[in-house]
Amino acid sequence: MSPFQPGFRARFSRRALLASAAGGLAWPWSTGARANAPATATGATRRGAPVFVLNSLDGDVSVIDSTAWKEIKRIPTGKEPHHLYLTPDERSVIVANAASDSLTFIDPRTAEVQRTLRDIRDPYHLRFSPDMKWFVTAANRLNHIDIYSWDGSQPTLAKRIPTARTPSHLWIDTGSTTVWSSMQDSNELVVIDLATQTLTQRAPTGPMPADVFVTPDDRHLLLGLTGGDGVEVYDVAGGKLPQLIQKIPTGKGAHAFRAVGDRRHVFVSNRVANTISKIDYVDMRAVDSFPAPAGPDCMDISSDGTLIMVGSRWAGRLSLIDVRKRQVVHQVKVGKSPHGVWTLDHAPRQ
Repeated sequence: MSPFQPGFRARFSRRALLASAAGGLAWPWSTGARANAPATATGATRRGAPVFVLNSLDGDVSVIDSTAWKEIKRIPTGKEPHHLYLTPDERSVIVANAASDSLTFIDPRTAEVQRTLRDIRDPYHLRFSPDMKWFVTAANRLNHIDIYSWDGSQPTLAKRIPTARTPSHLWIDTGSTTVWSSMQDSNELVVIDLATQTLTQRAPTGPMPADVFVTPDDRHLLLGLTGGDGVEVYDVAGGKLPQLIQKIPTGKGAHAFRAVGDRRHVFVSNRVANTISKIDYVDMRAVDSFPAPAGPDCMDISSDGTLIMVGSRWAGRLSLIDVRKRQVVHQVKVGKSPHGVWTLDHAPRQ
């Protein structure tokens, strides 16, 4: 199965994808030349917070000690945990278990399970609106987007919106008025109005669109093309129909974004090229590139911006990339097909 085949998600041919990762950076566990783990970033109540890695094919979460950089435990969740998100009060990180129709709430500081919420249909991707009134999930398998009202602890389904094929990643504007979602297998970007909870616009995209990142001024939307070799840039100012204005070459399999935290740059993982590109979203160009082995996917950035923590999906590792050294300095063995990566001690999201 090609990594570009529609609906491949966590179901992939390991042989083919490992072959596509070949020729990348030499892996330290194969050479014995493992470097010392990097130092932990500082932060008042967040220093030393655990790092969570979702193992999509194992149905569990690896909890990583961010001082010793080793796995300290596994948390069983449900089938196909792919993405996770912090509750607005920062008391829980929510793991979305797509194939188990459930959400697992975990304490982001102690890594203790708080509760499991059932009957959430196919929560592949998830996001809260900035005004904290809405909780939105993308049903990657079932082709719909669910909008839930949020009372501070419990989501209540307000509207289920049929979409095109395979809704993938979500973004909500700073005014909590607009939801954008990529459509992985129908090559579209759809726009949903939160006030009326209706799908209002569709725009064609390049092949296999994945993650979405919108600039802090809500003017431009960046879209990773996992079936292509770069990032599309759309003008979305004022809620208009997304208009493609340019493409930024990054590398094959452009997939997941994570902001550097300086309100000017964002990283994107190139899953097939085995690199991570740094994009200047003011000038709209790629300004740097870092090696990232074995199918880099989701990532998080340390609060001081010096460390990229990225899931190496085809190797079952969390790779730690020192930004200043421009190299992988350590890897942690986790589970099968690591996807979402998150820690409380992270850089600002824009």
